[in-house]
Amino acid sequence: MPIKLENVGIAVRDIDATIAFFTDLGLTVLGRDTVSGEWADTAVGLDGNHAKIAVLQTPDGHGRLELFEYIHPDAIETEPTLPNEIGMHRVAFSVDDIDEALAIAAKHGCHPLRGVATYEDVYKLTYLRGPSGILVMLAQELTKD
Repeated sequence: MPIKLENVGIAVRDIDATIAFFTDLGLTVLGRDTVSGEWADTAVGLDGNHAKIAVLQTPDGHGRLELFEYIHPDAIETEPTLPNEIGMHRVAFSVDDIDEALAIAAKHGCHPLRGVATYEDVYKLTYLRGPSGILVMLAQELTKD
């Protein structure tokens, strides 16, 4: 059976702020909508499901994020995931210039958890908290010609 990763879904507090963060990093919005109804209740498993959604795509056309801002039922606040917790962990992006990407993230109030690390002279990488506490990894390959 062929299988393909379609997208990663993330529930957020403020869809507009989250879209601004990811589009500033270089993703593009493929579409936005508001969804509700019996089909949405069935698909998601929540009665009265009503959400604003947006699908964003990476410039290479392969990676997609689907963002949800719940109108009903109310969104449930949780503590942001820690790097060593079981469950959905992070979303990772390759960037050409990590310093530029971090400058863009800083405009949104998002900064590295600890700093930028270099892995075996192959990658510079860092984790940061994006909007709604989303754990985001940025990595710059150092061996690219």
